[in-house]
Amino acid sequence: MTTTTMSHSAARPAGLGRLLPVTTALLSSLAAPFAFATRLYVSWQFLKSGYLKISSWETTLSLFRDEYHVPLLPPGLAAVAGTFGELFFPILVIAGVFGRLGALGLFAVNAMAVISYRHVLLTEGVEAALGQHVLWGFMLLMIALYGPGKWSADYALRRRLGSDIW
Repeated sequence: MTTTTMSHSAARPAGLGRLLPVTTALLSSLAAPFAFATRLYVSWQFLKSGYLKISSWETTLSLFRDEYHVPLLPPGLAAVAGTFGELFFPILVIAGVFGRLGALGLFAVNAMAVISYRHVLLTEGVEAALGQHVLWGFMLLMIALYGPGKWSADYALRRRLGSDIW
């Protein structure tokens, strides 16, 4: 038999036909815990920051007046909005309640942090900090695009109600 007349199944290694379904099943079984771990990790980063802001409010106000340059908002309002976003949206993301909306909200908080603090991130050579924000943004976009996963309130409600309401 020449290579031009060989069938596709004969050209495939013998164990590959059995390996692919097993690999797919294994990876599928890891999707829910991986999505949950991603939600926990990224949310924890923002919860820590929000807690720090609220526990030292005078320092937070000073930072928003002097360091963070939030466009269009006065410093006091920017401090309240940023702190609220860092404390509220992670709860939605962790629980998976309106998980996509929570992820988009956190993405906006993350983007605003980069925009407001870009002069420090870019001029003082703090590429690692910028890299963290890029990673968090990527994780949040993945949650927003693919949903919070099977270990979420959204998934449980969708199954119970029989429709995708959000």
